Amino acid sequence: MASIRKRGKSYQVTVSNGRDIHDRQILETATWTPDPDKTEKQNQRALERFAMDFEDRVKSGKYLKGEKMTYQEYSALWLSEYAEKQMERTSIERCESSLDNIILPAIGHLKLTEIQPLHLTRLYGELSEKGYIQNGKQKPYSARTIKRIHQIISSSLNTAVYWQLIENNPCQRVKPPKVEKQADVKHFTLEQTQSFLEQLDTPYTVAHWGRTKKDGSESRKHYEEKEIPLQFKVLFHLAIFGGFRRGELIALTWDDVGFQDHTVTINKASARTKDGIITKVPKTFSSNRTVTLPDKTINLMRKYRAEQQRYRLSLGTYWKGNDYLFIQDDGKQMDISTPNKVFKKVIRIYNETHEDKLPEITLHGLRHTSATLLAVLVNSKKSTPLRSA
Repeated sequence: MASIRKRGKSYQVTVSNGRDIHDRQILETATWTPDPDKTEKQNQRALERFAMDFEDRVKSGKYLKGEKMTYQEYSALWLSEYAEKQMERTSIERCESSLDNIILPAIGHLKLTEIQPLHLTRLYGELSEKGYIQNGKQKPYSARTIKRIHQIISSSLNTAVYWQLIENNPCQRVKPPKVEKQADVKHFTLEQTQSFLEQLDTPYTVAHWGRTKKDGSESRKHYEEKEIPLQFKVLFHLAIFGGFRRGELIALTWDDVGFQDHTVTINKASARTKDGIITKVPKTFSSNRTVTLPDKTINLMRKYRAEQQRYRLSLGTYWKGNDYLFIQDDGKQMDISTPNKVFKKVIRIYNETHEDKLPEITLHGLRHTSATLLAVLVNSKKSTPLRSA
């Protein structure tokens, strides 16, 4: 029989639920608070009904731990017991960020069994209307961001159902904002790709000012002629003719290159986390692939490999590399943000000296450029000057 104990303004109801494997008694508890608008007699009857109902649910196995656990408490459990074992580190960090900054401040205080579709509907509405503050300005969250928030909550509550903490997932009765189909990612045309590749082989001029003279006047301007480093020529050729993603390029090692059969094999990818850059297997099985490359790209890679070997010998013990294609000054793996910066720089250099401007696409746009070039080659059924250039 349930025992009832008064604790301040509320009552604690305790029910024995057998013994565990160590022969210790299992006690389940619940808290009941009187209704101030009801008489003492009415509250007494309500307390007795609550105690009887609670005991019935415990004895019949229908009592769920989600009635006591808040979503904030549960989310920590979900991250440690599910996410850490089932999800990639980058995905876990995105979940942690969304939970800490958006989800928990809104519904973290609610018990798992208290979360209702209306709570989530109101949360998504507030995110869309009120949004967040950036540089002193209020901005709404995009439909895509809100949908990602919905997916995180739904995934966590699906696990709570599987763990029998709650009976059903309220997210199944909520529709997040509709995400409009994105426009195609910007990419280079055939002619623009040719111009970009030509710019990689074209020296460019950088202006320098000397130190200001003692009398306050400026010194004479002088100019320096520079070239795009060979490793970036190789990187952009691989992005265009291989269709490789940034993380795949950064993860490449020399044993992934087949100089004899003109191929590069993708079997890993790099990504940034809080602890630094990690290298992991690709997200999907189909991402593991071997790609055949044109002669010029392979010849560039041969030239670059010889250059890197000479550079490595020149550094001696300062070399800290691990056979990566694309490297920092000491031979370590190139930072994942570097290709984007250099890519923008090449476009800027070209646009400063040409009337026919290149569009300021993203590095990922080269992957879509690659798909476009492949379609042109297939449709033409013959080699193009671009491929053999």
